[in-house]
Amino acid sequence: MQPLRVASVQMISTPNLEANLDTAARWVGRAMAEGADLVLLPEYFCFMGHKDTDKLELAEAPGQGPIQSFLADLACSHGITLIGGTIPLRVEGQTDGEAARVYNSCLVYNPQGQQQARYDKIHLFCFQKGAESYDEARVLKAGTQPVVTEVAGYRIGLSVCYDLRFPELYRGMAEQGGPVDLITMPAAFTATTGRAHWEVLLRARAIENQCYVLASGQGGVHDNGRRTHGHSMVVSPWGVVEQVLEEGEGIVLGTLDPDKMNDVRASLPALKHRVF
Repeated sequence: MQPLRVASVQMISTPNLEANLDTAARWVGRAMAEGADLVLLPEYFCFMGHKDTDKLELAEAPGQGPIQSFLADLACSHGITLIGGTIPLRVEGQTDGEAARVYNSCLVYNPQGQQQARYDKIHLFCFQKGAESYDEARVLKAGTQPVVTEVAGYRIGLSVCYDLRFPELYRGMAEQGGPVDLITMPAAFTATTGRAHWEVLLRARAIENQCYVLASGQGGVHDNGRRTHGHSMVVSPWGVVEQVLEEGEGIVLGTLDPDKMNDVRASLPALKHRVF
């Protein structure tokens, strides 16, 4: 494997789809101009509504729709691998008697604009403390399968936001053909949970899997009053935060170095020492 230049985009998404897409396109273009071969967008990059049910109106059928076309065209026009944060996808086969649900799906597009992977968020966030209340299961349907894809020889484990708290997800990925080399983490962590847990969890996932972590967050105060934590970052296989953007829009850049990763795995072969 050769070194791979990666970038994550940080946004403060709004209820305006077109404005969000314009913002995403601008920062992806900036990342490509900085030499990025792979770019990650944050969770809900395309839309942060005033209430949870707003995303139901934007849901697209798998394989078609303006948001998916936007991602495919953006990847193709820049000749990059684009990991499209998350978008709402319709649940096929849903009956009229069921409560409306969508998948929160992470789609990966190759430099030719073809979709090469799809991951539906498995763990759905629920948090109740004081005036803060979140329950994604009200409108989201949980995915069921871990997904690993490959880019330039690197095994990439796809995950989203609340997934970060469940290390067994990444161990499950290792059962699909060996440890992953990069964990991608598009997120919209709340400011409350982010201040307490975001960085330590990202570093822990990098350390225990001896891989890179690329995290892309929402980072500011949104129109609905929600404050997101931001702190998009690149974390090395040794658990070092190599670059971070605390708040606001922008990009963070890093390079996946296979020699550095292999050196960590050789000097401390913890992955080979697993018993359970």
